[in-house]
Amino acid sequence: MKKLVFLGFGLLGLGLFLWLFNFTSHVSDNATAAGAPTASNEQVVNVYSARKEYLIKPLLDAFEQKTNIKVNLVAGKAKALQKRLELEGKNTQADILLTVDAGNLYRAKIKNLTKSINSKKINRLVPENLRDPDGYWYGLSIRSRVIMYNPKTVKEKDLSTYEDLASSKWKNRICMRSSNNIYNQSLLSSLISHIGINKAKEWANSMVENFARSPKGNDRTQMTSVVLGECDLTLANTYYLGKWISSKKDKERNFANQIKVFFPNQDNRGAHINVSGASVVKYSKNTLNAIKLIEFLADDEAQKLYSEANHEYPIRENIGISDIVRSWGYPFKMDKINLENLGKNNGAAVQIFDQVNWQ
Repeated sequence: MKKLVFLGFGLLGLGLFLWLFNFTSHVSDNATAAGAPTASNEQVVNVYSARKEYLIKPLLDAFEQKTNIKVNLVAGKAKALQKRLELEGKNTQADILLTVDAGNLYRAKIKNLTKSINSKKINRLVPENLRDPDGYWYGLSIRSRVIMYNPKTVKEKDLSTYEDLASSKWKNRICMRSSNNIYNQSLLSSLISHIGINKAKEWANSMVENFARSPKGNDRTQMTSVVLGECDLTLANTYYLGKWISSKKDKERNFANQIKVFFPNQDNRGAHINVSGASVVKYSKNTLNAIKLIEFLADDEAQKLYSEANHEYPIRENIGISDIVRSWGYPFKMDKINLENLGKNNGAAVQIFDQVNWQ
């Protein structure tokens, strides 16, 4: 009988020990995930960024100075960084994913690489159409995919909408980059939302018929082709022209003087826009610090830097913009579609591109 009593107390003590161990481990894990100091008592946030280091570094340096939270930066291509997060899984050191295009932010969400956060400050600073409705990603800067044209061969009065570029009057006059590019995929995704999948397919097919050459290169390749007379117009993101205008290279500044910007669809829904943005990584070990960084990037100081340094548009109209950005025409009418749709329609857009042989 005594043996049974001692055995009972022993099992009870073992159970209590295991419960305390699990409880302590649970608290420790939660504290780490909430951004607790590391063993060296240093506050950190680890960033995987698909943005060029020279573009994002000034913003991260400003955050460090303001908060004393050390930022560790890993830069790379959008697809490569998402693949790295997949492979690292729970072992990742990343806390934030910074990337370009709502389509990429949406992909990270559906791949279960990021997690939802709830910050009243971020929700107040980031307009509803520029963020994920479930809190998985937030837009931090705006770019518009506009018509860039050669004023020697194109009259502004002949330009109107994205849809009009499918007209036969533009046959053999348009340069475009590959359909593999996320910017083109997101543009077509927006058209699917606005005009339906059938008309979007007709548009893409007619665009291919209007190509002056096969798709190749990046946005600046298309802009160069316009200047050199290989075609009369292209679609490109606005900030690329800003980089030319502010370039230290005479050739790029000279090219910039030979190209003009036109914002399509100003008489109806507005010009297509997209974002660069941020998500908190699913297995972040410094979540509170990650949220603080996104709050900082969405606030006024960083928003001004986005415009001045990167020639992008801030996410709120009350923020000042650079003279270069203003010179293209500001404010302009922006498409207010919720950018989540760019991700949702991506699969359909890629399928259309394949069907119409947009290389």
